[in-house]
Amino acid sequence: MTRQLQLAYAFKRPRTAVPGMAMLDPSVTAMRVHPGDLDLYMHVNNGVYLQMMDIARTNLLADLGAIGALAERSWYPVLAASTMTYRRSLKLWDRFEITSRVLGWDARVVYLEQVFTRGGERCARGVVAARFLSRSGDRIPGHDVAAAFDPDAVAPGLPDDVRAWADAVGVAHRS
Repeated sequence: MTRQLQLAYAFKRPRTAVPGMAMLDPSVTAMRVHPGDLDLYMHVNNGVYLQMMDIARTNLLADLGAIGALAERSWYPVLAASTMTYRRSLKLWDRFEITSRVLGWDARVVYLEQVFTRGGERCARGVVAARFLSRSGDRIPGHDVAAAFDPDAVAPGLPDDVRAWADAVGVAHRS
């Protein structure tokens, strides 16, 4: 529940936009492991990683100054797919960072990478495919989302592993 409250706060009272931040620039969110984040094995529960990623993605939107742009357009993000890899456990009171960055987009979704690090050492990596919808139910193409947040952004080629994953789970744009 504490991470849900933190997400609500990050959305309702977003941090200040970073001047000059471009769509493909990384956003860093610092966090600390709380008792409610732990599972019975005394490390962060796998589901909590996803909640932490929600907060970090909201901070990325805030850093881009995109929260207001979303509200003006009546758009909101939803996840179409996600995948995680874990290397090292996060334990009670550990301080860590989540670095979130847009990897690219296609006609359907925007792809992001979110890397958890503690003391400069990678603990976990998440890749997500985010779809944007309008309140009227329309799907917003990834290139329209990118243009709304950063008119100068040019879609980079996706890393091979992300492209293969997107094809395998069926979220990639099909021509």
